[in-house]
Amino acid sequence: MLCGGPDGSPPTWEVESPGAQTRVKVPRGNGYEHFEFTDECAEYEGEQLPVYRWCYRTYIAE
Repeated sequence: MLCGGPDGSPPTWEVESPGAQTRVKVPRGNGYEHFEFTDECAEYEGEQLPVYRWCYRTYIAE
């Protein structure tokens, strides 16, 4: 479960499991949103999911 992000981002994102990664990079528009694991879990539709919080955004270089 990914939480947070810049204005206009969904409050909670759902992505495929990142495995044991501590950071996740998600493509969005002309850049990437970066999220970091918080050592927390949250229940979603009866499942315990790891929570990643938004850290920063980078842009795709051309």
